[in-house]
Amino acid sequence: MSQYFVLHPSHPQRRLLAGAAKIMRSGGLVVYPTDTTYALGCHIGDKAALDRMRRLRQLGNRHFFTLCCRDLSEISKYARVDNRNYRILKRHTPGPFTFLLPATREAPRRLVHPKRKTIGLRVPNNPIALGLIEALGEPMMTTTMRLPGQEEPLADADAIREALEHGVDLILDGGHAGVEPTTVIDLNNDPPMVVREGAGQLQ
Repeated sequence: MSQYFVLHPSHPQRRLLAGAAKIMRSGGLVVYPTDTTYALGCHIGDKAALDRMRRLRQLGNRHFFTLCCRDLSEISKYARVDNRNYRILKRHTPGPFTFLLPATREAPRRLVHPKRKTIGLRVPNNPIALGLIEALGEPMMTTTMRLPGQEEPLADADAIREALEHGVDLILDGGHAGVEPTTVIDLNNDPPMVVREGAGQLQ
C-alpha cells in the first residue's frame, strides 16, 4: 500500500519532501504534481524503478523518459547547450516545456535516444516538484501520470490514490493539477521544432 503525503502547494513541508526523497533513494516510485500534470518519478540511477514505471504505464522500449531538473545548471550537466539554446532555456524555464537537446556523457544511457543521442529535460514551475528535486539532491527520471487506455492524465490525487494504491510507493498530494502535458521542443533543429503541442507557448 502506498504512502500518502498532503503538501502545501506553495510552501511544501520540508520534512515531507525529505521523506519522499528517502523513499525514492530506496527504489520507490513517487507520484508528484508539476505545473502541468501529475507525474511519476524515480531516482536517476534506478533501472528497476524505471522498469516499474514502464510496466505501470505499459510503455515500450521506444518511449523515452524525461529528466526533471531544478535549474539551468543541472540541465547543462546532462545536455550540451550552445548560446542560442541557452537563451531559449533561460526564457522558458521554469515552465511547461520539455526540451530535446544533445546528451553529454553524464546523461544516463537509459534516457538517451540511441540514434539521435538526445535527451529530454525540463524544469517545472511547481514548488513541490522543485522541492522534491532539491531534497533528492539530483534530477529525477519522470513521465506523465497517464494510465493505460486513458486519453488524459489523472488530475486529482485522491483518484490517483484509488487507482494506484498498490502500484506506487508514495503519492504527494499538492491539490488539483492540469491534464495538458508539457510542450515538447526539439532544440536540435534550427529553428526549434515543436514535437508535441501542450501547455507551453514558445516565444
